[in-house]
Amino acid sequence: MGRPLLEVRGISKRFRGLRAVTDVSLSVEAGHIVALIGPNGAGKTTTFNMIAGVYRPDEGEILLDGQPLQGRRPDEICMAGVGRTFQLVKPFAGLSVLDNVVIGALRRHADVATARKKSLAILERLGIGEKSEQQASSLTLPDRKRLEVARALATEPRILLLDEVMAGLRPTETDRMVAIFKDINRETGLTILLIEHVMRAVMALSREIHVLHHGELIASGAPDEVVRHPAVLDCYLGEEAV
Repeated sequence: MGRPLLEVRGISKRFRGLRAVTDVSLSVEAGHIVALIGPNGAGKTTTFNMIAGVYRPDEGEILLDGQPLQGRRPDEICMAGVGRTFQLVKPFAGLSVLDNVVIGALRRHADVATARKKSLAILERLGIGEKSEQQASSLTLPDRKRLEVARALATEPRILLLDEVMAGLRPTETDRMVAIFKDINRETGLTILLIEHVMRAVMALSREIHVLHHGELIASGAPDEVVRHPAVLDCYLGEEAV
């Protein structure tokens, strides 16, 4: 087994003395889909924000293919190959769906025509190609979620961080998103680390699950093992609809 694509080693983060994340370590193998779950306030998005460069860890280190990410700006980390979505989906409402994605594609392709071609292909893959010329503000919530994913994919990441992209979706819409991510992972080998409360999606997608509670990692392992872990059942799965 080679070196993991992403390695998080003992990272911690405090805000005005409050420890949001404490000594969290996890790794993601290239080509795998891995989930990070836990109750609200467990430190999941703070962990994502440290990986993506929004926050610098107070302790620990984060490596992408062996190269340190901590201390680098978010745009530098994006160029290194980390793409991410956000819980609150905020597209550029006054721009077309396509132009929202082109902005991401221009990180890799200076030629606008090439960026547009690649962006349209991403929208087609996500099932909203026919809405490419609509204003982003006109989209439904499921389509705004797909647009958020498209914008991240347009940066051509090596690892994609998905922050609750299935929250608020109906089961049929969730299943469509699961199918899309499975196809992308199978066809392109894209590595995915996702935060998700929708356990039907977590179980369908993930090869490994890490569980955070009060900022600490309390369980890691294969999905069928983690969902039976007593600490996980106590703190989290008892509150969630599996």
